[in-house]
Parts: sequence; structure tokens; C-alpha cells
Amino acid sequence: MSTHTQSGRTTVPSILARKGSEKIVCLTAYTKPVAELLDHHCDILLVGDTVGMVLHGLPSTVGVTLDMMVLHGQAVMRGSQHALVVVDLPFGSYERGPSQAFKTASKVMRKTGCQAVKVEAADGVAESIAFLVSRGIPVMGHVGLRPQATNIDGGFKAKGKTADERERVLAEARAVDEAGAFAIVVEGVAPDLADEITATVKAPTIGIGASPKCDGQVLVIDDMLGLFDWTPKFVRRYADLRTLIDRAAFQYAEDVRLGKFPAEAEVYKLRSVKRS
Repeated sequence: MSTHTQSGRTTVPSILARKGSEKIVCLTAYTKPVAELLDHHCDILLVGDTVGMVLHGLPSTVGVTLDMMVLHGQAVMRGSQHALVVVDLPFGSYERGPSQAFKTASKVMRKTGCQAVKVEAADGVAESIAFLVSRGIPVMGHVGLRPQATNIDGGFKAKGKTADERERVLAEARAVDEAGAFAIVVEGVAPDLADEITATVKAPTIGIGASPKCDGQVLVIDDMLGLFDWTPKFVRRYADLRTLIDRAAFQYAEDVRLGKFPAEAEVYKLRSVKRS
């Protein structure tokens, strides 16, 4: 079954149809050049509010603004033609209820051209998800460890360690699913809890620090490429770009200081002008 429209873009119905079958590949993207590189490898490109930490040096995602999400969403849309592009709604832009959520989500979709938005499953958010879906805005949910709630949790802490907490995460997943989310990110929970969520909900689950049995997986691209000294336990580094960039910058600096750059081949030569 094709996952694309005639224009080549992966669709929301095609992602829903992947439940329990072919795994869904998702990575974050924040810029046009990176989106171009990832596009044909991914089913979903997530413009995550992690952009605040990854590119802007913020201590958490709480300080991310709507304008930042729109700007990076526009960049990723310019760099992609195949993947479904999902943009996070930032902290404080949707929690007041369906009306605020619709105003924010519709602005994001109009200004970026993205195909869906993502929200974290705080209390009452399911009602907003249903409101958005009924008005033509596809929504991805997010349960378990919720980065926008780090001030309440005291940091980035795994969820589901107690029976009460486990039931709360399950309830959030069920509520998001029943509200009509087309996919649910499951972050930072024990594998057996992620497996139970995956078996319980109709929507495909996309794991991050969860379980290989989720319907798909997502990682932050800069973590996966090894651009930071430290990465979370659940990240597999597929490259060590930090070392490569450091070496390249060192060699460039040496060549400049020694007068080896630019060389003759790297400077423009003006053609001689004939005088009359």
C-alpha cells in the first residue's frame, strides 16, 4: 500500500494504517538542510520543541515560543517533499482549552504548511485534541515523560514506576487515542508499559526511550548524530559528528594561521582586460 499522495507526501491515513505492521521511522528536524538529508529516510519529520535546547541553548523546552516553532517548521517544510511534517505546539500555547489550541494549531498549519501538530497529554488536552481533529487538524499525542512538565517533575524523569503513575500514563494514552490522535509518542516509560499502551490504543505508538515493540521510533537528530558530549541512555549514536567537526575546525584554523588557506585553487583570478 502506498504511503504517499500523488505529490509524494506521506499522509495521516497512511500512518494510521501502519498500526501493527511496517515500522514508522521518525526523526526530529529543525532546518532546511537537515530536512533535505532526512526526508527520504523518514516517514515523519518532527519539528520538536526540543529545538529550544538543541539549537538555542535553552535549559528546557518551556522557553520555546510559537514564533520559533513557526520559523523552524517553515524551514523543514522547504527542505522536505516526502515525509509527513509534524510541528510541536509549545508550552503555554494550547493548555487553556480547545479555543486556544485551535487558534495556535491553525496558525502553525497556515504559516508552515505542515500536515499535523503535536501536543503533550496534560489534563484536559484530550478535549482539545477532539476539537482540533473535528475541525480538520491532525494531532499527534505525547504521553509518559512530558518535557514541558519538567518543572512539576523536577527534571526529565521516567514514568510508570508506581502502580498509580502507570495507570495515569495508560489513562492519558487512552484519552488521547479516543480523542482521535493519529499517532502517540510514548516517551521514557518501561518497555512493558509501552507494550501495554501499544496493545491498548488504536493509534500507532512511536517510542522514545520506551520499547522496540512500539509501532515506530523517534530520536532527536543531534543526539543520534553524536553532536553532544552526553546523550540519554535510550539514544544510539549512529555517528560522531562532534569529533569530526572539532577536527575539521582545528585543521581549518591551523591552515589559516600557517597561511595554507586559501590556496591558489581557492582564489578568484581576474581576466586581463584589453585596453583600446
